[in-house]
Amino acid sequence: MPGFSGKHYKSLDSKGRLLVPAPFREILSSNHSSKLIITNEVFDTCLSAYPVDVWQMLLDKINQMPQTSDAVKYYMRRVIGSAVECEIDKQGRVPVVPALRVDAVLNGEVVLLGLGNRIEIWDKGELEGVADPSKIDKEAFKEEFLHLGL
Repeated sequence: MPGFSGKHYKSLDSKGRLLVPAPFREILSSNHSSKLIITNEVFDTCLSAYPVDVWQMLLDKINQMPQTSDAVKYYMRRVIGSAVECEIDKQGRVPVVPALRVDAVLNGEVVLLGLGNRIEIWDKGELEGVADPSKIDKEAFKEEFLHLGL
């Protein structure tokens, strides 16, 4: 499956539905899917949307981890416990349930970021606060990128 990429600005409609960008829908349809698993991101105030097959791989991986680990329990409660399977309708919209909209502080304008195997869904103002290059430790990131081979 090709990966998701790009930044797309959209708005939630009055019913909490979000138009999935056409390039993202094309990737999903090439994999014969019209569903996304939408859930909380583990640390950030945003949502992540996964294709069903990628989500299943994540579940398989987490189920192999020690279930008594506090980090695993936190992950399962925050991410797995909030996951909702959502069908993309014929107009290309996906419903975002109220609980997830509250958790991610989604009030209207949102940004969808394609991140390879998943999509992040951010409130526009919230993303601007965390993606501002002036707010990171550039030297520490450069060192980590070098260590990671990026």
